[in-house]
Amino acid sequence: MTTGTLPRVSVVGLGKLGAPLAAVLASRGFSVIGLDVNKTFVDALNAGKMPIVEPQLNELIAANRERLTATMDANEAVQKSDASFVIVPTPSDSTGFFSNRFVLQAMETLGKALKNKKGYHMVVITSTVMPGSTGSEIKAALEAASGRKVGPDLGLCYNPEFIALGTVVRDMLFPDSILIGESDSKAGDMLQTIYLQMCEKKPPVQRMNWVSAELTKISVNTYVTTKISYANMLADICDRLPGADVDVVTKALGADTRIGAKYLKGAMGYGGPCFPRDNVAFAALARKIGARADVAEATDRINNFQIERLSGLVGKFAKAGTRIAILGLSYKPQTPVVEESHSVKLAAKLADAGYVVAVHDPLAQDAALAVLGDKVVGASSIEGAVRESDLLIVATGWPEYKELDPAWCKRSNGQRLTVLDLWRTLPADKFADVADVLYLGSGR
Repeated sequence: MTTGTLPRVSVVGLGKLGAPLAAVLASRGFSVIGLDVNKTFVDALNAGKMPIVEPQLNELIAANRERLTATMDANEAVQKSDASFVIVPTPSDSTGFFSNRFVLQAMETLGKALKNKKGYHMVVITSTVMPGSTGSEIKAALEAASGRKVGPDLGLCYNPEFIALGTVVRDMLFPDSILIGESDSKAGDMLQTIYLQMCEKKPPVQRMNWVSAELTKISVNTYVTTKISYANMLADICDRLPGADVDVVTKALGADTRIGAKYLKGAMGYGGPCFPRDNVAFAALARKIGARADVAEATDRINNFQIERLSGLVGKFAKAGTRIAILGLSYKPQTPVVEESHSVKLAAKLADAGYVVAVHDPLAQDAALAVLGDKVVGASSIEGAVRESDLLIVATGWPEYKELDPAWCKRSNGQRLTVLDLWRTLPADKFADVADVLYLGSGR
């Protein structure tokens, strides 16, 4: 790297987060080479289009192909970069801890390649890992494979992303802050330089040691899930207090700067690949070191209760054997991911309880049906799902569902359709002639 030029970057792991990171870096002027063991991903990135559903991703890749390549050769990736971002899966194990096996494989691969390279190189762990991991087995694996010591010629940072599927590109370009756990100031300076160039605005950069950064990452998600479960607890209470309205309550709460409005909405429970497992990992860590994490454990219990709460609500309006349509199966809009989706869990519970369940989702229907099997029926259209239902649940706030036609709710026998709108997607007054649109936490 010559003075005055941007560091060259390699991204190890071209999945749901790695591919967007590579594309965003390239779009901001960096020379980027992706490294993956999956030939399909490598060939796709080199061809200019990844098989990953994420808004803006393929447009960025197509627009920046001259700065963006991919390889399966670690030596090539290391020789053509000054910093390597490792963004591989860290799946949960049976104890609730994150497994580092893929990270350790990456350290061995990068380390071997670094033996053949002269000069400084920085390795950045972007995957979420348990507190204590970077300074122990990750550092040891990198040093053993490379024959180098972390220090003057080898930097090691922990730098997790705070993003959500469906908005990954935007979240990378406009983060609230940057978290850097650094081996030393040289590595931290280099990583800060990369981020201040990559981000559209100049976010605050929080720099600290590895273990504080590792704890900060899972603490952020645990705190956010606590707000979600708190709002859902309030919604449950409001449903049992005639005249109470959770939206009014949470709006007033969110106006207090000590609390803030984000994630404070009484609706469905949280799901997806990060929130549930980070909360479990936080509590597991506390137990292992002899600390108490009662708040995290209660947050998890309240979240798991939401499926029971919703199925109980359905039982008040429809008997077993009736037809229920569930609109929205992904854990949030703008993604096909159904991991830990409460919509999918609710569909399974209602089917097991004897209801006839039809499901629809703009992107996640196939993934959900793969999980649910023959318990449910996939609807061919939104209109078909609504017309054939005895009770309708709008479970994910996809914008497509805002266009739902009230005429589809009209029944020939004159009966009104009950609609449980879990995210306040539909305006109740628009459906006043044909349906009863009920919101969670509205004192009804």
